[in-house]
Amino acid sequence: MIAKEGYPYIAFFITIAIIIEKVFDVYWSILPAVLGLYVTYFFRNPKRNVIYDPELVLAPADGKVMSIEKIFEDQFFNGPAIKVTIFLSIFDVHINRIPVEGNITFQNYICGKLKPAYKSSAPFENERHAIGLENDNGMKVMIIQVAGILARRIVSWVNLGDRVQQGQRYGMIKFGSCTEIIMPINVAVSVAKGEHVKGGKTIIGRITPDNK
Repeated sequence: MIAKEGYPYIAFFITIAIIIEKVFDVYWSILPAVLGLYVTYFFRNPKRNVIYDPELVLAPADGKVMSIEKIFEDQFFNGPAIKVTIFLSIFDVHINRIPVEGNITFQNYICGKLKPAYKSSAPFENERHAIGLENDNGMKVMIIQVAGILARRIVSWVNLGDRVQQGQRYGMIKFGSCTEIIMPINVAVSVAKGEHVKGGKTIIGRITPDNK
């Protein structure tokens, strides 16, 4: 499966490859053809068998865990929380998924700069889109899509007030990025810094009895 956002890029490179092959030589059409294949690979949208479990918080994206830290979140939690930052390389699947079932009760988009997503300042200065989820037990989880240096637009397929399912595809970030997930302070984190996770598959945290 290919995300529809990739169709214009794929069509562009295929068209360029065909034109170059007709006007010049097939040899010169190899580069745009390879770029077209890569773009097709980048916008892949694989189907995944999601674990539906209200006790679990699933990874919102594929990528490498850059950091796990305690923070004070002043937009949605208005209090202490745990933030896990996941860096998505240009070879990772860039589809984002919902970590817990619930309602979207917070949404905020900021049009910012385009610094490399692995820079510590990127989450504060780059283009980003945040959604806050609240489940039926009142537990809150926040996901933030952060654009990278190659990214040009964050894509979201959900809106404020939507009811979303665990593992549901909700958006993507084009060409390099990072995704942050912010959870209550007493969620037991199940991943470590440097670990590679998969959206909708890897368990990021477990909800403790105090969170119910």
